[in-house]
Amino acid sequence: MVGQYDLPDFPTPIAVTDRSGRSKWTVSIPPTYDFPLTIKEYSDICAKCQEVAAHVRELHGQTTSQQAQTDYYYEDPYFLDVKDAEKRGLLPGVEGKAWKVTAQAQAGHLVGDRADGLVDKSICKTSLTFVLETSDAGLGPTMMMLWMAYGLAQKEKRSFFIDDSRWAYGEYTDIFKAPPMPECNPPPRHEMLPCPHNARHLVVSAATASETFGKSFNAEYENAHRSSVDRDRSIYNLARVGYEALFHLNDEDQPYVEHRIKELRTMAKVTEGGYNDGMVVGIHIRHGDLHPYEYQYNGAYVPLNVYAQRSKELVEDYHNFSTPLGGEDKVAKQHSFSILASDDPDVYETEEFSRAIRAQEQIKLASKEHVQKEAPNKSVMHKFVEEAFGWEGGFFATMFWNLGRSTLNNANAADELQTTLKPSAETMRLRMLIGRAYMMDLAVLGQASDSVICTMSAMGCRLLAVIMGWEKAMEQGRWVNIDGDFQWTALAL
Repeated sequence: MVGQYDLPDFPTPIAVTDRSGRSKWTVSIPPTYDFPLTIKEYSDICAKCQEVAAHVRELHGQTTSQQAQTDYYYEDPYFLDVKDAEKRGLLPGVEGKAWKVTAQAQAGHLVGDRADGLVDKSICKTSLTFVLETSDAGLGPTMMMLWMAYGLAQKEKRSFFIDDSRWAYGEYTDIFKAPPMPECNPPPRHEMLPCPHNARHLVVSAATASETFGKSFNAEYENAHRSSVDRDRSIYNLARVGYEALFHLNDEDQPYVEHRIKELRTMAKVTEGGYNDGMVVGIHIRHGDLHPYEYQYNGAYVPLNVYAQRSKELVEDYHNFSTPLGGEDKVAKQHSFSILASDDPDVYETEEFSRAIRAQEQIKLASKEHVQKEAPNKSVMHKFVEEAFGWEGGFFATMFWNLGRSTLNNANAADELQTTLKPSAETMRLRMLIGRAYMMDLAVLGQASDSVICTMSAMGCRLLAVIMGWEKAMEQGRWVNIDGDFQWTALAL
């Protein structure tokens, strides 16, 4: 419990006493503190919020509220939002030009925000800011959380902002078009809080995912009366709203994807003498450091022949009885084919998928062997300097974090140094290309395919279900999971 002049110089929840001697609590973030906070700082604040809130309730003679633990929209009567605490003199406020000049340099990078702001607009009444930063190299979970956060902001009537100042994949606009900015200015950064959820200006990131999308969120949005995939329909809808608003690729990739989808659909079209068009089966194969849920495969991967066999079955089931008299449509079968996307470049060369078509060819992840075939290194003397880099086996987090770094003497380099080095421009370029390739793969698979085969353990698989739409993916059963008997879920927190 502190007074105004005893405020800590780091972000933390605090208990305070108002002029009437009543105990309250708020979150103190020094106005000149860097934004966004670190992953650890956000996690610590959320953990301490519960402790401080419980302490203040005890000071009022109340026990820990069960409702506060289970009700997603519970409003703690003893919590003071930052602006309210400033008005009551419990926090110092941010008045004065000197602070404003300092704060502008500490403001992170909100996507689409102009440096001068909207001078004739007021600060948003409520907002949700999603911070694109995670200790996880994978792009899929971040995308799912981003889409859900947008959908949640719309449902709660909050203005929505994205901060990409420390995103591992570069700037948001390197991969996507910037979302439209709200007709109001973002709040001062020290008013953006990771908890409690009813804070006027909320910050959401991977670090606070369990706070925002954890048990109480599921209790609020899941339909407990349904046992089928309909149980998660409301959560799916949030992600779908985010997908529709935010999934717009950059000016170079979006036209390519649209042309690619049209090209693939044309290949499947039966122009004359047939009853149906061919079936396009999208196949998404994730290898690397992610293994299946299903026990018999969780030490390796789902065998490729399982994907291939399931693809064949889908075509057979669809066209064996698809003529007007219920007969086999052989012409449609001949126009049916598979399109493939994988983080493992060797998959494209396998016997099972020798006839499959790449989802997109704009950006390819190649194996080392392929790189050396395309550009053989004739200088044996310098080969150790110009060593080819490949993606054998798929996407691995350690490979991602070390992109663009010299392999010389890596064994002697301290791990701490490796993780704290600022990424070079070349590293960021390579990461951005990976992100673009991943997003184009998903866009083509999700929009060009009649059915998609994938493994639920891969977040890309769950994203594909959102891209396909509920009716096609769930009601028509065109989204096919071959990793155990699992139904669609957004996040497993």
